Amino acid sequence: MSNMRKIAVVIPKYGLVGGAEQFTLELTERIARNPRYDVHVFANQWLVHSARITFHKVPLIIFPRFLTTISFAYFAGRQTAALKFDLIHAHDRIFHADIFTMHCTPHRIWVHDVRKKHMSLFDYGTNWVERRLINNGRCAMLLPVSNMAREMFLKEYNLSPQQIMVMHPGVDIEMFNTFDRQFCRLEVRRHFGIDPLDTVILFVAMNFEIKGLDRLIKAMARLKAINHSAQHKLLVIGKGDVKKYTRMAKKTGIEGNILFAGVLGKEKLVQIYLASDIYVMLSKFDTFGMSVLEAMAASLPVIVSSKVGAKDLVIPGGNGFVVEDEMDADGIAGLIGLLLDSKLNTGMGQKAHQTAIANTWDVVAKKVEAIYEQILSAPRSILSDKRGF
Repeated sequence: MSNMRKIAVVIPKYGLVGGAEQFTLELTERIARNPRYDVHVFANQWLVHSARITFHKVPLIIFPRFLTTISFAYFAGRQTAALKFDLIHAHDRIFHADIFTMHCTPHRIWVHDVRKKHMSLFDYGTNWVERRLINNGRCAMLLPVSNMAREMFLKEYNLSPQQIMVMHPGVDIEMFNTFDRQFCRLEVRRHFGIDPLDTVILFVAMNFEIKGLDRLIKAMARLKAINHSAQHKLLVIGKGDVKKYTRMAKKTGIEGNILFAGVLGKEKLVQIYLASDIYVMLSKFDTFGMSVLEAMAASLPVIVSSKVGAKDLVIPGGNGFVVEDEMDADGIAGLIGLLLDSKLNTGMGQKAHQTAIANTWDVVAKKVEAIYEQILSAPRSILSDKRGF
C-alpha cells in the first residue's frame, strides 16, 4: 500500500525474557496488525511472532562493556537513517527517536538513588546516550510506564509536562479466559499438596531480594502468630536464593506455610494465578511490575509496596492495598488478614478484574496508535527531520 507509513521499533532484545522485552513484543505485534503501518523491528536478538514485522539485525559491541549502549545506539541510528522511516519508536536508549517508551528511570537516578552506587564507565556511556536522546529536540513524546517514573524524568530533565505521558503496560486478558478457574484451583493445589480450603498468597519474582520476599515472610510469620487457626500458604514462583529464604522461613516458624516452585512457563503461571487467592509484591523498587496486572486479570486482590509503579492502578480498599514504607510486618499481616475474608476477597477480586479489562494490550495499542497519528500528522521542523546518529 502506497499510503503505508514506515514505523521503526528499536530495542536490543525483542520478545525475550524481561518486562521491557515483553512489553515491546505485545505492543508491536498489535500495532503491526494495522494495515496502515509497515512495521520494522531493529534488535540484536529477537523472537519472531508475526509475519507482518520485518526484522533487522543491529550489531552490538559487548567488550569493553562501556560500549554496549553506545554501540547499539550508533548502529541502530545508521540503519534506521538508511531506510528513511516515518516514525521511530525506541524502547531503549538510542541517539534519535520520535517516541521513547521508558521502561526505566533516568539512568543517573537508577545508579545513585536506587542502587546507591557510583557511576561506572558503562553508566556514564549509558547516561550520555539517554541525555542525547531526550535533549536533542527531536523526541516528540516520552512514555514512562508509571507516574513514579514520570516524576523522576521530570525531575532529571527540562521537559514540558505535555511532552511526557504515562503509558502503563497492558495484559492479555484472553490468556486467563482459556482456563477453567475451578479446574486450575484443584489441579494446582493437588500438584503442590495444598489443601483446597487453604488461602494461597502468591509471590512472583525473578529477584526475591528486590521484590521484597523477606518483608513478606516476616508478615506471614506475624499473620500466623495473630491468627493460629487461619489456613494459608505462601506460594513463591521465580528465581532467587531459595536456601536463604528457606532458612528465614524456618527461623520465623513458617517453613510449613511456604512453597518454592521455581521458574515456570507462561501457561503454568496463568494456571497458578487462577488457583491463588491474594497477590503480594513488596518491591524495594519496581518501575511498574507487570505481574501485578496479571494477578488482577486473574481476579486476585493485590497488595503492593509504594515503590511499585503499578500502584497507579491500585485503588486502596477497592481492588487491593498499597503498603507504605513505614508499615511494619504487623500492618502488612493485617492487610493480608482482611483478605482472608472470602466475601471481601471476592468483591475486591472482581474489581481487580475490571481494572485489568480496562488495561488490556489492545487498549494500550490503540492509545499508542493515536500518538503515532498525532506525530505523523504534525509538521516536522528542520531539526526534527534530521536522521542518523
